[in-house]
Amino acid sequence: MKTLLRAAAAATIIGLAGGLGGCASLITGGELIRPGEPTGGLEIRNVSRTNSIDVVLVSDCSASTYGLNRLPSGYRIPPGGSYTFTLSAGCWDVGAGEVLSQNTWTEGYAKVTVVPGRTTTLQSR
Repeated sequence: MKTLLRAAAAATIIGLAGGLGGCASLITGGELIRPGEPTGGLEIRNVSRTNSIDVVLVSDCSASTYGLNRLPSGYRIPPGGSYTFTLSAGCWDVGAGEVLSQNTWTEGYAKVTVVPGRTTTLQSR
C-alpha cells in the first residue's frame, strides 16, 4: 500500500511539474533566444541626464504578459548609458522604467521588430 501511495504521489508531482512548465513563459515573457532561430540586438538607450532605467521587460509579442525584469540583478542603465540584449529575430513587446519610490514609478512601452544581424535601438524620453 505504501509503495502504491508513493508511486501515486510521485506521478502527481511529476504531472504538476510538467503542467506548470508550460506556464513559465507566461511569467517570464518567454525565452529571449529561441533555439535554431536567427538573432539580432535590442539596445535600450537612456538619454536622460538624471534618471536611471531600473527595469526592462521584454517578451515575445505572442506572450500574455511583459514578464520579468531582464536586466542583470542589481543593474541599472545609468543616464547616458545603454544596454543591449540579444534576441531571436521577430516581434517583441518592450517596457522600461524607473522605480521612483515604493509606490511610484515611470514607464514606457513599445512594440519592436528585431531584424536578424542588426541592432534595433529604443531610447528613453
